[in-house]
Amino acid sequence: MTEFKEFKLPDVGEGLTEADIVAWHVKPGDRVEVNQVIVEIETAKAVVELPSPWDGTVARLLAEEGQTVDVGVPIIAIDVAGSPDSSERSSVPAPATESAPAAGETAGQPKPQPKRQAVLVGYGVKASSTTRRPRKTATAPAATAPAATALAKPPVRRLAKNLGISLAELAGTGPGGSVTRDDVQRAAGDTRVRSVSAVVEDRARTGLQERIPVRGLRRHMAAAMVSSAFSAPHVTEFLQVDVTETMAALRRVRDLPEYAGVRVSPLLFAARALLAAVARHPLINSSWDGDAEEIVVKHYVNLGIAVAAERGLIVPNIKDADALTLPGLARSLQALTETGRAGKATPADLAGGTITITNVGVFGVDAGTPILSPGETAILAFGQVKDTPWVVDGQLAVRQACTLSLSFDHRIVDGALGSAVLRDVGSMLEDPIRILAWT
Repeated sequence: MTEFKEFKLPDVGEGLTEADIVAWHVKPGDRVEVNQVIVEIETAKAVVELPSPWDGTVARLLAEEGQTVDVGVPIIAIDVAGSPDSSERSSVPAPATESAPAAGETAGQPKPQPKRQAVLVGYGVKASSTTRRPRKTATAPAATAPAATALAKPPVRRLAKNLGISLAELAGTGPGGSVTRDDVQRAAGDTRVRSVSAVVEDRARTGLQERIPVRGLRRHMAAAMVSSAFSAPHVTEFLQVDVTETMAALRRVRDLPEYAGVRVSPLLFAARALLAAVARHPLINSSWDGDAEEIVVKHYVNLGIAVAAERGLIVPNIKDADALTLPGLARSLQALTETGRAGKATPADLAGGTITITNVGVFGVDAGTPILSPGETAILAFGQVKDTPWVVDGQLAVRQACTLSLSFDHRIVDGALGSAVLRDVGSMLEDPIRILAWT
């Protein structure tokens, strides 16, 4: 006997409401076992592998690769006939005609509410734990409503409104019959139709442009950066530092047995210096709670490390980095960076950061104006180390120097505090002995 069960997209953590289907590992007709990986999904946090909750045969894939699916929506149907777990989830409903009251039901009597479905441990959809986007439901058009609504992008609609053009009266020439800017300009009698935008459209038609879907991590990163840039008033300060002594200490550390097999880079000393500066100035490690009108000071440091992954920028963090020894911090930096670049960072790795450091020097860049990670107050950019003319004891010399850039939330950190933090980090990198003296 055939018995189908639907596996619904679970909430894999952090209250996420949707995910993209990255790759299916099975196809209709394949046999699957419990805990066998069947699909990779990409959330706003990370790429996650989902296992099958049942033994059975894949009947249908209910979502395509690249499709964005809401949490709780079925993504695969599995024939579990003969499997011992047939009571775990409801079966796929068979197609039916307009429903009539079932036996034992009274017309007008409300149907009993379905019970909460059992879910995989660690993948469960928590009741009332997420805020779902309202679904668009088709409604029957009123008799007086227009026959159809013209398709047009918001900028085109705005242009039409400004020019007094009714989109419903235009025949769109864009994709799917959508109304374009040129359509509106023609209707308005504008003689400048052959504009720069038209040239761009021509290039797009001839294959000289490429469109990259913005999904998953890249979409989350873009939204986070826009939110941060336009909610927190950013200030960035710069400091050029002579790091010759730090580079000498770095070479000595690499030879120590405690660092065998660990890649030790200047970022290690920059991270340790930042952690020491946080201990001296705790307010730099805080967040702004606008609803409560409070500043939340974190007396622990989850140090975020900006990583350029294939799917976009991510910022995994080292939990309780301030409690680690220097060898422990070196190993954590290496492990987190490798995991992030490989696209294996988990939602837990990406959550809970309190302050961030980004190594722009690896790209051959001297400095930048980094944007704060949402919910944080400061981010330090570490520039490339290079030979630089420097005055030492009144004499011109060639020293190894770099530029530090500190961006901070000016609602919380004023210029005096921001300057003090940056100056402390710079002082420790000029003379690494200060790292020992100040911690």
